[in-house]
Amino acid sequence: MKAFVVSALALGCSSVSAASLSATSPERLSAEPLSLADAVNLALKQNLTILKAQKDLEVSQGIVIQTRAIAIPKVRVTGGYSALEQSDVDKPPVSIPGFTFGTDQSWSSQLRLVESIYEGGRLASSFRIARLTREQALLNFQTALASTVLEVETGYYDVLLAAQQITVQEASVALLTRELTDTTHRFEAGTVPRFNVLRAEVEVANARPKLIRARNSHRIAKNNLANLLGLSLPKETLEDIPLNLSGRLEVEPFAMDLPLAIEKALERRTELGALRKAEALRREDIINARAGNRPSLQAFAGYDAHSSIFRHDLTDEVHGWISGLQLNWDIFDGYRTKGKIKEATALYERAGIELDDSGRRIELEVRTAHSNFQEADELLKSQEKVVEEAEEALRLATSRSNAGTATQLDVLSAQTALTEARTTQIQALHDYAVARARLQRSVGMNVPEAAAKP
Repeated sequence: MKAFVVSALALGCSSVSAASLSATSPERLSAEPLSLADAVNLALKQNLTILKAQKDLEVSQGIVIQTRAIAIPKVRVTGGYSALEQSDVDKPPVSIPGFTFGTDQSWSSQLRLVESIYEGGRLASSFRIARLTREQALLNFQTALASTVLEVETGYYDVLLAAQQITVQEASVALLTRELTDTTHRFEAGTVPRFNVLRAEVEVANARPKLIRARNSHRIAKNNLANLLGLSLPKETLEDIPLNLSGRLEVEPFAMDLPLAIEKALERRTELGALRKAEALRREDIINARAGNRPSLQAFAGYDAHSSIFRHDLTDEVHGWISGLQLNWDIFDGYRTKGKIKEATALYERAGIELDDSGRRIELEVRTAHSNFQEADELLKSQEKVVEEAEEALRLATSRSNAGTATQLDVLSAQTALTEARTTQIQALHDYAVARARLQRSVGMNVPEAAAKP
């Protein structure tokens, strides 16, 4: 994949010119032509889908911390104060001066360090879950990056196509206008009938809507690209965004056999990697569910302090170190654990089916993308000489018309054929570029090598 995609995976990286475009004033946009590499880097920095994916990554980091908490010692502080009515204080049947079994006011406090020793397999599982969750989140983030790269590439090519369509339609209108001028001169000289002038006027009138639609398509394509780039345009910005691109629709040779493409896709697609992590996480859920039938053992140590039950003075305290073990074991929980195991097992098996299904769908996606790329490549090759031939045909038709051996219809037909040839050629260039980008995305080539195999 292109070097700019490799460099763009790091969140903070963006080219100098892309960084400068973060200020989205119309003057700056028009002053700095945007290359495809800059567009991708800018999107990875500002695209809202990427920003949401970054937050999802941060959420997963919080989940990782929570998951590992079971294996980390906990420090707990407890304390309390109580006051009783004098009649509620228990006293011995034989009155002993200054002696009671309690006081009307008391307080207690305790500091404990608690560490889980055995949790039925959940301790080791917590570290595996934390690792799998982190890796899955990274793969999901890389999927968002790859999808955004494809959207930006496609949007960029759409703007280039729309701009070229304007050029073609302007050239067509110019040719037809020149033909109208020549025909008008000939009519005034009495060499052609009024019908030829009317026919030329109709052709010019028919060509203008195509130019209007091309300009509208260009405006819409630029707005779409600006949205993908995360540009916040000022409200006073004109409808026609002054967004200039430095790229061109041109052929970048690319070849890949279908079997190799499928093999690479099944190996490198981050969607499959994330589903493999999900399957492994469901396996850990089974381990955690089975832990419900097993005992849990914790050790604790700390310091205890409380008011004396034999003294009314709250400042007379009793304190000292404490330690011990705590065992919990649900011998029978009403089949709750059995239900959890059954649920976790079914979800694990479902994850395996989903992984297999996604692999099949990705294989179909690769086959479709490869077929579309072949079609685009063949169409592009078929148009290599068409424009040159159409230009030569128009030149010959014009020369013959000037010599009086060709009709106006021959010239107009040649002009129409030239416009169609130019339109078909730029559309073929656009379709080739988009098909190449989609094939690379389907294979997983717009994700860096290091990120494709986490």
